[in-house]
Amino acid sequence: MTSTSTVDYQRTDGRTLRLTFSEPEGALRGGLVVLHEADGVTDGVKLLLAGLATEGWLTVTPHLENDELTQQDLLDATDLTLAWLVERGVQADLLGVMGFDLGGTAALVVASHRRLGAAVSVGGQRAAELPALVEIAGRLTSPWLGMYGDAGDEAGGADVERLRDAAASARVATNVVHYPGANHRFDADPGAAAEAWQRTLDWFDAHLR
Repeated sequence: MTSTSTVDYQRTDGRTLRLTFSEPEGALRGGLVVLHEADGVTDGVKLLLAGLATEGWLTVTPHLENDELTQQDLLDATDLTLAWLVERGVQADLLGVMGFDLGGTAALVVASHRRLGAAVSVGGQRAAELPALVEIAGRLTSPWLGMYGDAGDEAGGADVERLRDAAASARVATNVVHYPGANHRFDADPGAAAEAWQRTLDWFDAHLR
């Protein structure tokens, strides 16, 4: 499988950000920013980067301090990461963002503040410094796919439905998929995880072209 590398990316204005990335071996289809889970850049994140790279995407994750991550911190880090992708030859209309767990929440925040080709959230975890999903879903500015489990909890299922209704009012394409019984990381439901992976690939295929 495609390997990952880590660099310290420094801009001319002195800002520096650590990035872990994976490059496709064949033709470059576009670039994806992956926003990682609360545990940081884990082996699982690196496997995700490599898996997306095998599909033709230059895929990169910024190393974020999740404990006190503010919305502005998130947007600044994402902007730097997007700039790195552009410097590596990715066209602006072929840029996307995705995240899972806490990163899923972060991806929705980015997709409601930046105009990108596509965005995907797999699960979501509430962060004290980030807005609630339902509050910002109607302001999405990037085509967005959200996939959520509810761990078999009726209230969790209702939250997903409220999020779907909020996202439907946005002026971009949206799709919210509910997986009853799956947890927010999809790690206990291989079937749901496999379907979510294919939906992710299909969404980027449809919107980044």
